[in-house]
Amino acid sequence: MTTTETTATGKAVEVLRIDGLTLDLPAEHGAHRILHGIDLALRPGRIHGLAGESGSGKTMTGLAVLGLLPDGARTGGRIRLDGTDLLTLPPRQLGALRGRAVSMVFQDPSTSLHPMLSIGHQLTDHLRHHRKLDRKAARARAVELLGQVRIPNPAAALRSYPHQFSGGMRQRIAIAIALACDPQVLIADEPTTALDVTVQAGVLRLLRRLCDELGLAVLLITHDLGVMSALADSVSVMRRGRVVETGPRGQVLTAPRHEYTRTLLDALPGRNTP
Repeated sequence: MTTTETTATGKAVEVLRIDGLTLDLPAEHGAHRILHGIDLALRPGRIHGLAGESGSGKTMTGLAVLGLLPDGARTGGRIRLDGTDLLTLPPRQLGALRGRAVSMVFQDPSTSLHPMLSIGHQLTDHLRHHRKLDRKAARARAVELLGQVRIPNPAAALRSYPHQFSGGMRQRIAIAIALACDPQVLIADEPTTALDVTVQAGVLRLLRRLCDELGLAVLLITHDLGVMSALADSVSVMRRGRVVETGPRGQVLTAPRHEYTRTLLDALPGRNTP
C-alpha cells in the first residue's frame, strides 16, 4: 500500500468522510441529541486528531463509524467509506467491514484483550474469520504482525496471555489485532491514556510509523492537546457534540480561531508560565 494516494489535481483522496452526523440516544423523556452535525474527513497516510474535553462526543463519533452504538440509538447524516454510506448498511454487511476495512484501538488494553485467551488465539481467530486463512497461514501472519509492532520474540508471545505483558506491550498487541486485516481506517480512542509518559511516547511513535508505512487513515481521539501536537497532521476540536474548529495542526494549535480552542490550549501545563 502506498502512503498517501492523490487525485490528478494532487489533492489527497478522502477514504472516509463524515457529513452532518447526528446521534440521538434514548432518554427518559424522549431522545437526547449527543452529536450535532459532525463533519470530518480522513485521508490515507494522515492522522486526524479529534480533541475535546470528556463528554464532548469524541468517542461516540468513533463508535458511530463502526456501528457500535447503544440499543435505540438513531443516527442521521452520512458516513462514507470509499463512497459507501455505512449508515445505510444492514448489520451483517457492516459487521463484515468492522475489523477488516475499519478497526478501532480502545483506551485500555486490559479490557480490550480477553484475559483468558492466548495472544495467538486472539490474533489468529480474527484473521481466520475475516481473511479465511488456514491455521498455519494465520499463525504466520500473527507472528508478522507482532514483529511489526515490535513485540520481542513474536513466536513465543503467541503462546502467552495478556497479563504476562506490560501495559505498553498490551496496547501494541491491541494495535496488531486492529491491523490484522489491513484496514483502510484505524480509529485510536485515547490509546495512551492508561500508560506512563515514557511508554506513551513509544506507542505514539509506533502509530506514526505505521501510518506512514502502511498508508493508514487514522482518527486519533484524545483530550490531550500535547499528544495532538506531537502526532496529528490535522485537528478538529469538539465541544458539546459539535465540531467548533478544524484545520491543519499548526494553524489550530498556534493560531486558534475559536475561544474554546484557546481555552483548551491555555489549560496546558506551563502554557502561561513566564
